[in-house]
Amino acid sequence: MTLPVMEPGLDGDLLEAWARAIDAGPFSSLCFGERMAFDNPDALTLLGACAAWTERVRLVTTVIVPQLHDPVMLAKALATADLLSKGRLSVGLGVGGRDEDYVAAGVDPALRTLAELADRAAVMKRVWAGDRVVEACLPVGPAPVQPGGPELLVGALGPRSIRRAATWADGLAGMTMDLDLAGVAAAFGQARAAWSAEGRPPPRLTTSFWFAIGDGARDQLDRHLRHYLNWLPSSIVEAMLPSCGFAGSGSELLGLLKRLEDLGADEVCLIPTDGDVGQVHRVADLIA
Repeated sequence: MTLPVMEPGLDGDLLEAWARAIDAGPFSSLCFGERMAFDNPDALTLLGACAAWTERVRLVTTVIVPQLHDPVMLAKALATADLLSKGRLSVGLGVGGRDEDYVAAGVDPALRTLAELADRAAVMKRVWAGDRVVEACLPVGPAPVQPGGPELLVGALGPRSIRRAATWADGLAGMTMDLDLAGVAAAFGQARAAWSAEGRPPPRLTTSFWFAIGDGARDQLDRHLRHYLNWLPSSIVEAMLPSCGFAGSGSELLGLLKRLEDLGADEVCLIPTDGDVGQVHRVADLIA
């Protein structure tokens, strides 16, 4: 279950209530991503809070954009989150989809490439391994709890990006905007083949989608997407809305999750489209 970090009007009490409800439920992970030029909370600060608010679930970034950060500082922050959560961190990385986030961070949008992402991931792995990547008396710590650092999942789309990711990532942090299950199956198959070609263990396969259930589900989903997709022209957003995300009944949601399981998904991250923590309890009851 993803925290509602892209909803307007958040406060600390609401985020804590969501985190504790997720930890108390049947969910495997608590997830959230990052944006820069938006009203969401800072992902790295939130990791520390979630480590304190939870005891069981994994904490997953879906996704962090390394190019928006100094890689050594990012490695230190993520190692700290792994320390605070006692080894419960998984790191999803991606290049991001918005030039405005790069501009807001003072970063050249030309760096929004998979090659640059891979280079920065390599620096982070060196930091976590205890290499001296900077001129200092000691390596940059703390050491992560998980040997070698947390697993790295990549938000790769398409055969070429998946093949490149297979050389360094541990799996996919996928997303399906339009619930194209054939597309999800194809990406999973491409990942299995790419990781096998590199002689690496089978990749961890995850995907995610926006959801709303119950009365007014479609209106809720559309309202959220109009807010979240604010960098796109409104005419494009309105054209996308009918095919984006899941809006339906609880039983239909369970059916969709079962189909994704049958495709080989190791984990599905549900992205809420409202700040009401009651959604966590409704989905928990459905799964139970």
